[in-house]
Amino acid sequence: MRVFLSHSHKDGELARELVSRLAAEGFRVWDDAELVPGDNWALAIGKALEESDAMIVLLSPDAARSDSVVREVEYALTSPRYKNRLLPVVVRPTARIPWILRKLPLIRLYENPAEGTDRVVEGVRQLAKATN
Repeated sequence: MRVFLSHSHKDGELARELVSRLAAEGFRVWDDAELVPGDNWALAIGKALEESDAMIVLLSPDAARSDSVVREVEYALTSPRYKNRLLPVVVRPTARIPWILRKLPLIRLYENPAEGTDRVVEGVRQLAKATN
């Protein structure tokens, strides 16, 4: 299973930790750390969205202000490919979580990072079972 990780650059360190944990569990995770200056970022992100089976979105005040995160979430919400395959993870409290994401079960990573990370991994496991 390939997972697209959407996040603000300001949450990059936490994103890398999550990528490492998911990779250790056998999941392939795409995040923008794979991009380098000179790459066609829009094309690479679009391709990754098309090739991924699920999305994790890290929510924070910075993510709520990020046009990229908003576009990626909009793509996931409108694509049949991501139906029931979007995991919203609150990494820092924010009142600006889009209403539609509030309808989904939120993982509040900031409350207990170790437990929250375990819940993210278990959520991805459940999504992988559902897609097989």
